[in-house]
Amino acid sequence: MNKDSIIFSITLNYIITIVLLIFSFAFLFTNEKFTQEEQLFDRYKHLTKIVHKQRGELNVDFKNILQEMNYEIFLRDDIDKILKNRDRKIFFSRNKGKDIFEIFELDRKNYILFENNRDRILIKDNESLDFSNNLYLGLVFVFLFFVVTFLYIRTLRKLLPLKVLKDKVINLGDEKFDFEIKNSGKKDEIAILTDEFRKSAQKLKNTKESRNIFIRNIMHELKTPITKGKFLLQLENSPENIEKLKMVFNRLESLINEFATIEELISQSKILDKKSYFLEDLLDEAKDILMLDDAFVENYYSNIKLKVNFKLFSIAIKNLIDNAIKYSDDKKVEIKTVNEDILFINRGKKLEGDFEKYLEPFYGKNSNESFGLGLYIVFNILKANGYNLQYKYEDDKNIFVIKKG
Repeated sequence: MNKDSIIFSITLNYIITIVLLIFSFAFLFTNEKFTQEEQLFDRYKHLTKIVHKQRGELNVDFKNILQEMNYEIFLRDDIDKILKNRDRKIFFSRNKGKDIFEIFELDRKNYILFENNRDRILIKDNESLDFSNNLYLGLVFVFLFFVVTFLYIRTLRKLLPLKVLKDKVINLGDEKFDFEIKNSGKKDEIAILTDEFRKSAQKLKNTKESRNIFIRNIMHELKTPITKGKFLLQLENSPENIEKLKMVFNRLESLINEFATIEELISQSKILDKKSYFLEDLLDEAKDILMLDDAFVENYYSNIKLKVNFKLFSIAIKNLIDNAIKYSDDKKVEIKTVNEDILFINRGKKLEGDFEKYLEPFYGKNSNESFGLGLYIVFNILKANGYNLQYKYEDDKNIFVIKKG
């Protein structure tokens, strides 16, 4: 274990605390034993004086005195039986020559033994008091031990995500973005740090995906116009070929703009600048980008207001209009509103398969069916602006719906 790590320091502190706790209570238990002996000796000190005065003679007056003090005296046979009992617990014992003075406990009663070369006297204290605090000290020790251990385990559990986080940070350098960190549901600093790290990893993953899209698809999409351009350059310099060549360059410029939009969307780390705009202004901007004649668009919309990023939202609308006209039977698109929903309608063949697949870049069984990056860009722009894209097919018409939320 790393000696500089936080977990090692906390573990070391826990061990030191437990050791100090054990030594402290060992001292208290030892001190308690001495205190108990002193208390017992003080309690029965007067009894020692009385017994010494009798000098082994157990007369009637002596027995009466003991009975008045609630003591009970035992004869020799009973003494032997009691002393042989293995359950007795000796509190205090003193040997001085042949004189023995002993205090012990049996069946929760204290016994005082006096023995010399002449006789043995055993006295039972019927009002025995418990001078021991060992049980109380033991309970306190156990309580403190469990409290310290609980706090140690609780702290470790809070810090364990840091160890996991450290390993994930190391993996992040190797571009391993797919990982799971258990969400504790807490709001402490470590949980917040873990959540922010997860978000950062996701942003890095999105950025990597955007790069992959460029690498994987740019050659695919640019190959066709470049090939056409090379072919046109070999033909005669006629007005028709020049116009076709211009179209090739326009297509290349359009592709570059689309790739730039994808880059901006996927690697976007800042919040979009959104303001309120009328739908008509957004549609006019989209048609200007397409250089589209109004004859291709049938308008049945209400001029509603939308809080969006003007530039990006116009590009999304441009792509929906462009795709609707390109894949329609009559080369027209109908734009209408239903409450806050914006519908783009064209008459044509129904999309095959799941609509979600068309939101992926360059999805399609062949180049004629593929929407290229159009719907992929639309979906991500709408998502960034707080909108969603839905699709349905009714009355031989494809209907793309921009829906709030």
